Amino acid sequence: MTHVRNAAMVLVAVLLVVAGVWASWGSAQHVLLAKGREHGTLAVSRCTEERCVGRYRGDGPPRELGIERSVAAGPGVVIPVVVKPGTAEGVRTGWGGGLHAWLPLGGALVLAAPLVAGGLRLRRTAWGMAGAGVALWVAAFFTL
Repeated sequence: MTHVRNAAMVLVAVLLVVAGVWASWGSAQHVLLAKGREHGTLAVSRCTEERCVGRYRGDGPPRELGIERSVAAGPGVVIPVVVKPGTAEGVRTGWGGGLHAWLPLGGALVLAAPLVAGGLRLRRTAWGMAGAGVALWVAAFFTL
């Protein structure tokens, strides 16, 4: 019975971390694998609760582009971006953009840590996972 419980805890913890990677990869791939993509800057003109929109200037023709809202985005800010191919969506580049893209993975690590600590009795591993997740959050906050 103990082996079944441990297997279930491992499965749920791995599922959480894989879901975090999956959620992060949608934006992170454009930052990490930016070679050959359209690069430029976005001059933010207006923002809603979830998105900011502005004028893009860069490798391609000037046009209106949207970006996910972050703590540093606001009207009047100029952000370096890479354009997602085939869309009018940009992703922030550089360290801040890369760390911001991996925020879902940080959340998944923090969520999986109690399962690893309580269910698998691997407290040091759990502290390491939670610490890595929180470090990712803090690093993203300060680099934006």
